[in-house]
Amino acid sequence: MYADWIAPDWPAPPGVWTVSTTRDGGVSAGVFTSFNLGQHVGDESASVAENRQRLVSALNLKDEPRWLRQVHGRRVAHLHGVPVQEPADAAVTTAPGEACVIMTADCLPVLLCNRIGTRVAAAHAGWRGLAAGVLEATVKEMDVPPGEILAWFGPAIGPKAYEVGDEVRQAFVAQAADAAAAFLPTALAGKWRCDLYKLARQRLEAVGVSAIYGGGLCTYSDPKRFFSFRRDGQCGRMATLIWIDPS
Repeated sequence: MYADWIAPDWPAPPGVWTVSTTRDGGVSAGVFTSFNLGQHVGDESASVAENRQRLVSALNLKDEPRWLRQVHGRRVAHLHGVPVQEPADAAVTTAPGEACVIMTADCLPVLLCNRIGTRVAAAHAGWRGLAAGVLEATVKEMDVPPGEILAWFGPAIGPKAYEVGDEVRQAFVAQAADAAAAFLPTALAGKWRCDLYKLARQRLEAVGVSAIYGGGLCTYSDPKRFFSFRRDGQCGRMATLIWIDPS
């Protein structure tokens, strides 16, 4: 694993492996420098393919991760050894060596596993996905008691940098009044600072997941390590992965 990549700090059981990549370690150039893993953002296809192969080699994966066509929704894909054809914003698997992966450049990547390490999942949680219930759907599809689930929050745009409009705040407050605590007013009327980490924590706790770790790494404020769509517009994508050791 590359030294600059992030090893999640959480009490995952033995045999559950996780990582969150950064910009470091690839061959892409320009706004995609250097470890862009997104084939849909305008980068050279050959560069992305090389970066993805480097990911597989660095992590000693038995196969390439099951890349999702993310659409800011709530559909959860069950991985069964074949590519995922339909759009999805989360993946669940019980198969050793089958890597769940989420790509982000400001949205919140969430990793989940059960305490005995037989089920793992990854979810893409931007504000639209959170409001749509992607985390609740992922917990449901894991099919274990929520109290047996551990969750880790990866790098995302932080609450000091993420400005949203009234419509975003209302989308959450209309569903749960306590979501108001995740929004702070700015000097501009109708604009709010949004805390994705807090919203995700509230959502998970509401369905019984209380063992939550990570958070605090802001993609927007660290251009050396992270891509950020809100900061740069066109840019690359990082990946956050979880899998069960096949050995």
